Amino acid sequence: MTPNGWLQILLFFGILLVTTKPLGVYMARVLERERTLADRLFNPIERLLYRITGIDDSHEMRWTEYAAAMLLFSVTTMLLTYVLQRIQGILPWNPQHLGKVAPDLAFNTAASFTSNTNWQAYIPESTMSYLTQMLGLATHNFWSAAVGIAIAVALIRGIARKESTTIGNFWVDLTRAITRILLPFCVVFGLILVSQGVVQNLKPYDTVKVLEPQKIITTGSNGKQTTQIVADQTIAQGPTASQEVIKMLGTNGGGFFNANSAHPFENPTPLSNLIEMLLIFCIPAALTATLGKMTGTPRHGWAVFAAMSVLFFAGVLISYSSESQSNPLLHGVNQQITLTQPGGNMEGKEVRFGIANSALFATATTDASCGAVNSMHDSFMPLGGLVPLINIMLGEVVFGGVGAGIYGMLIMVVLTVFIAGLMVGRTPEYLGKKIEAYDVKMAMLYVLIFPLSILVFTAIAALSPNYGLSSLNNAGPHGLTEMLYAFTSATGNNGSAFAGLNANTHFYNLALGFAMLIGRFLMIVPMLAIAGNLATKKLVPPSSGTFPVTTPLFTTLLIGVILIVGALTFFPVLSLGPVLEHLLLHAGKMF
Repeated sequence: MTPNGWLQILLFFGILLVTTKPLGVYMARVLERERTLADRLFNPIERLLYRITGIDDSHEMRWTEYAAAMLLFSVTTMLLTYVLQRIQGILPWNPQHLGKVAPDLAFNTAASFTSNTNWQAYIPESTMSYLTQMLGLATHNFWSAAVGIAIAVALIRGIARKESTTIGNFWVDLTRAITRILLPFCVVFGLILVSQGVVQNLKPYDTVKVLEPQKIITTGSNGKQTTQIVADQTIAQGPTASQEVIKMLGTNGGGFFNANSAHPFENPTPLSNLIEMLLIFCIPAALTATLGKMTGTPRHGWAVFAAMSVLFFAGVLISYSSESQSNPLLHGVNQQITLTQPGGNMEGKEVRFGIANSALFATATTDASCGAVNSMHDSFMPLGGLVPLINIMLGEVVFGGVGAGIYGMLIMVVLTVFIAGLMVGRTPEYLGKKIEAYDVKMAMLYVLIFPLSILVFTAIAALSPNYGLSSLNNAGPHGLTEMLYAFTSATGNNGSAFAGLNANTHFYNLALGFAMLIGRFLMIVPMLAIAGNLATKKLVPPSSGTFPVTTPLFTTLLIGVILIVGALTFFPVLSLGPVLEHLLLHAGKMF
């Protein structure tokens, strides 16, 4: 670790801190339909959309109707994306003449982008046409992010309202999240990314001569060797910047290129790298200020922000420290940090970003349910790879995905005040609402679905030599981590991967697809049930026994609950994976 590296990390967090309150207040005003400077531009557009679709924007929904509308929208858009992939071979904007996508892969991809996971079991530049990338995948980046924002604000309304049977209108929340938050930011920052060198065109791929032709010798099944001279290279390109910006802002993560944000056409400069990391965190962080404003308790929003920040810095510290250490199996190699070499574990990392920005990006993208990567997590040291895995296992609540992070964190807040109430022997309260048995049951249902999906699917894969184990690139604890990471990433709607796993098989496409849908929609429904129940309650005046949710004590207890519920649940399997690999690495063994 170096002072320069920590300076860059602190600069990133400082900019994030400065933007949190103004963006959060703006989103609160937008989603509560208060007057903003953007009304003159967007009000006519929204009225036209409501008229065309027959939506009554004044209609308020119960939580059941809100959930049904969300599920209907998600199923419909998922089917459209599936069909688009299956017929892309006969559609325009396909200069590479790519054929239709296989049914299992099309299902996996449609489920992935619908659930805001953006897991990619395919090579984008050789699988998806420009039309599929733009009309199917990039639009889903907007839709799934807007759904997350809508669900989050519905829960916050449930907390803020009293004696109400409704929590808002899903269609209005969805529309305003897209038109007033996501689209304007994408236009501005998309142009900034283009200025940094991110490509944006509809040209066919270019074929160029390489500077140094390569000789490739292959041995056939008959033992005969053949020699091939590779003198040409295909340069993939396309409408990248427009997808890149919403991929980050919407915490989607699906790259236009297979190398994702390690590709120079997606992330060419240190400035673009900083911008992309800020885009990942800006909305999830700002939603803590939105929570504070809509509930009338800004200090509570900052207390939640503080809990997220402590967990974020803990992850960065461990990851940066681990990747800065030399690999003990590389004997006789100078791995020290000097002015002329980065030192540490540079395997799988871009030299233009280095150790600090690789560790920071890996931590940020898994704190938020983004999944974009600028380095390969499979190449991290065991403890460095442990950090992204644990970040997702905590429930994607360390800032988390757009919307998903704050509503996941609020579930943890409900559990925290419940535990605090048990400690003092009284009915727990949260911002003037009594937390009763129904609320705790729904919160526990939300919490239990997550590990159940991850551990059951991982166990099935680990016990299936012909399906699960045959796709591994590594044996031993690292191979277990590859499978565990895949199902954790899918259920957590993150989308990043330990790249050693070949996930484009019938088994993994179907299993991971179902894991993504479970992690998104089976967890949203009980959360909305909590929102609907809280909205109906009366406010209880605070008393001497009320546990304050604006203090350092609350932040500390909240962090403890997150660690106990998240980290300890998965401790046994983590002990068999990255922890065991770390011990064996220092004993001289690797996998």
